[in-house]
Amino acid sequence: MVLVVDFNWTEEQKMIHKEVVRLCSKFNDDYWLECDREHRFPWEFFHTIADAGWLGISIPEKYGGSGLGITEASIVLNAIASTGAGMNGGTAIHLSLFGLNPVVKHGSEEMKEKYLSLAVSGELHVAFGVTEPDAGTDTTSITTFAKKVGDQFIINGKKVWISKAKESSKILLLARTKPLEECSRKTDGMTLFLADLDERYVTIKEIDKLGRNAVDSNELFIEDLPVSESDVVGEVGRGFYHLLDGLNPERILLAAEFCGLGTRALQKAVQYANERVVFGRPIGQNQAVQHPLAESYAELESANLLWQRAAWIYDNGESAGAAANIAKYMAAETVFKACDRALQTLGGYGYAKEYHIERYWREARLLKIAPISQQMILNYIGEHVLKLPKSY
Repeated sequence: MVLVVDFNWTEEQKMIHKEVVRLCSKFNDDYWLECDREHRFPWEFFHTIADAGWLGISIPEKYGGSGLGITEASIVLNAIASTGAGMNGGTAIHLSLFGLNPVVKHGSEEMKEKYLSLAVSGELHVAFGVTEPDAGTDTTSITTFAKKVGDQFIINGKKVWISKAKESSKILLLARTKPLEECSRKTDGMTLFLADLDERYVTIKEIDKLGRNAVDSNELFIEDLPVSESDVVGEVGRGFYHLLDGLNPERILLAAEFCGLGTRALQKAVQYANERVVFGRPIGQNQAVQHPLAESYAELESANLLWQRAAWIYDNGESAGAAANIAKYMAAETVFKACDRALQTLGGYGYAKEYHIERYWREARLLKIAPISQQMILNYIGEHVLKLPKSY
């Protein structure tokens, strides 16, 4: 299949990028450094974005959103990250942009009417609960179990690396409703719930981590959590397939977000290389400094085209699994390299917090791990694109 993709942004898309950058200019690098240092959620930023209506950009107009696509949502995140907000800013809102996509696609009308408008306004925060301590990226091996009892489900289990759990009142939670050994396919027997994060049944323990500290990551211990039938997203036993409508957009959105972070790091490095004079000349005049930055610029241009292509494919109803994974993979490789080169360009000052590059670098390292490792993406490409034997 040959796809013809127009990479020229529409006037509306240009306006989206420009307006989001304008809003984010209120929150400079020092703001993000303070939030990161204090492990403080950026509420001022979040409410600014919510009040301007950007949280609902890909939510249907019927439920208070703008009814636009993953392309436009990606442009929002790319703009946010490029202002210095990086992953702290992106993660503060990106769950609102992609996390509820399975609800939009598969939720009941009652569920959509009840929750989507609250998410658009910023009143409702939803966490994404898939990963488990012993399953990792092997989603089919999750052991969190939902047992049907009367007209509700009782859920027990553990989840890990759950962002925004402390701020959220609901969680899009994947659990088994049928034991793995009783399923004909490993991907069967899982159900997606829009469950309450009720502190009576869910214990949240924050994970102390390397970077992106303005947004918490957590372990969840779930004990006898009751969930009503009305909070089942889609069909019982089809949760894995419904989840895919969150995972592919997630990888596209994050690729756009990554590229925004890389662009910011490169801009800072170029500015420093032009201003820093050593041995009577700006260091940017030296090819040993200039060429790595030029190479990173070329790579970022390429990575930006990949997420736009993936978003176009998804928004046009085509199968986006390969494009989304490739966009995430290349963005992660490219952006970490760009941030590392930026740090090297600044030398000792790159290691100093006041110059902010070290924060970008710490956030960029996460990109090779989450939301899926680079190795698992290569496994996907090998098996599903190149049709090689399954390697795991």
